[in-house]
Amino acid sequence: MKTVHDIADIKGKRILLRTDFDVPVGDDNVIQEPFRIAAQKAMIDHLVAQGAHVVLVAHISAIDSFGPIVDQLEKILGHSLKLLPEVSDVAGHTASSADVGLLDNVRRWDGEKDNDPEFAKGLAQGFDCYINNAFAVSHRGHASVVAITEHLPSYAGFVVEQEVKHLSEVIAAPSHGKVVIMGGAKASTKVPVVKQFMDKADAILVGGVIANDILKARGQDIGESTVDENLSELLEGLDIADPKLVIPHDFHWGEGKILDIGPESIKKFEAVISQAAMVIWNGPMGLFEDRRFALGTSSIARAIANSKATSILGGGDTIAAINQFGFAGSYTFVSTGGGAMLAFLGGEELPALKALHYYA
Repeated sequence: MKTVHDIADIKGKRILLRTDFDVPVGDDNVIQEPFRIAAQKAMIDHLVAQGAHVVLVAHISAIDSFGPIVDQLEKILGHSLKLLPEVSDVAGHTASSADVGLLDNVRRWDGEKDNDPEFAKGLAQGFDCYINNAFAVSHRGHASVVAITEHLPSYAGFVVEQEVKHLSEVIAAPSHGKVVIMGGAKASTKVPVVKQFMDKADAILVGGVIANDILKARGQDIGESTVDENLSELLEGLDIADPKLVIPHDFHWGEGKILDIGPESIKKFEAVISQAAMVIWNGPMGLFEDRRFALGTSSIARAIANSKATSILGGGDTIAAINQFGFAGSYTFVSTGGGAMLAFLGGEELPALKALHYYA
């Protein structure tokens, strides 16, 4: 996989940079969690300092346009941005301006999700090369991360390079001492990782909906707790009786639902973490946003931060939790990817990495 370090001479080059600005935004148009945006700063700084002409391509789900948050993006990134409303504006910007351009939300165009080669060709007009610095989108077969590579010399940016390095190390690390923690609401994306690591880790600790799924499959009464509809299909091939699978056995309840793990389960999880050489965590243990149900997640965050283990974290809710509890900066590596991190660890081939010949 070629990286930005392989670009011979950046000065004067017109570079299309795929960034990741897909962050939560409140009703007041205030960015609620800037981690993914801030992760792009080093790559942009490098290109601008080397004299490149840069246009950013990104998407956002919370709002239709970057317009209301451009000023916030500028403060986080430390660069003035010129918002480009149309794809046709992009090539002209690279030729006429030293400012950093930002194409408006690329998912406004159907060609993006359709991975349309003609749409990608339009994006590529006027550029010398393309850099993918958006690992969190790399599990999507979209035009700005896949088809675009057919039209421009293409490279991995700093973020993609670091993500691949650290997540590859997770996979390659010895099974002994490795602990995987999976929680949160999206059990369908977590179960493949659990299956992948059953024979590649000492223990797999589960909370959230995935724990509910397993508890129900074991025949335990979980009240009105959230579970996946396709339970038998989801858990097919997973030995839910395997002792490596550490399931919470006491809980905090609210309105007839399990909303956090209980004190005895917290102690058990903490004991496993304290002995780990490497911890991989994605997904909170419960409804941490409500302080009544935050103890499980905050305890796990603290236990990992205080351990001597190499710690790899990811997922939007996980990042929000460690920030809420004051543990940001306490871990070895925090991934910008949620679904992409899980797909990579689950053994899937990520389309955008394949387009960069990572799997060649």
